[in-house]
Amino acid sequence: MIWRLLSDWLLRLRMAYWRLVYLGYRSRYTIHPGFLFNGAGIQLYGDGRIELGNNSYIGELSTIQAASDHAVRIGEHCHVSHNVRIYTASACADSDFRLGRPPAISGDVSIEDGVWVGANTYIGPGITIGANAVVGANSVVTRSIPTSEIWGGVPARFIRQKRAPTVSTTNSQLGDAGP
Repeated sequence: MIWRLLSDWLLRLRMAYWRLVYLGYRSRYTIHPGFLFNGAGIQLYGDGRIELGNNSYIGELSTIQAASDHAVRIGEHCHVSHNVRIYTASACADSDFRLGRPPAISGDVSIEDGVWVGANTYIGPGITIGANAVVGANSVVTRSIPTSEIWGGVPARFIRQKRAPTVSTTNSQLGDAGP
């Protein structure tokens, strides 16, 4: 009984801590009040701009880095799953790392409206993901993704165009038995 009470108390304390962290992000970056931090351990950092849109969310343990003079923009109605990494700057892979600090590759990252990014995905500098696109889980995005396309893999590659739905989708059609 005591362990359950202690566990509940620690969980509440953990969530209160992360709510305070997210309030700090909201004061530092441009985050719509309708944007949801969905879980603990989400990190936003850097001297650049971060803009997060209405009715969008980012999942637990995700990271957004905005290097100085660069920006990350996530549009409206976006679903960014857990453990996603978004970076505006990274080391140049072709550099000789034995010679000291390698030059950086950098660029803005834009995730347009209505995008779904699967879990454990990496999105590198200079990438734009077009509106209504899907990035499959465990992907490494090294090229921009056009509107309404589904991409996945390492590196992420084109899978197919999204199909227009022919009938209304309900929970039972999605395999959800409902309440």
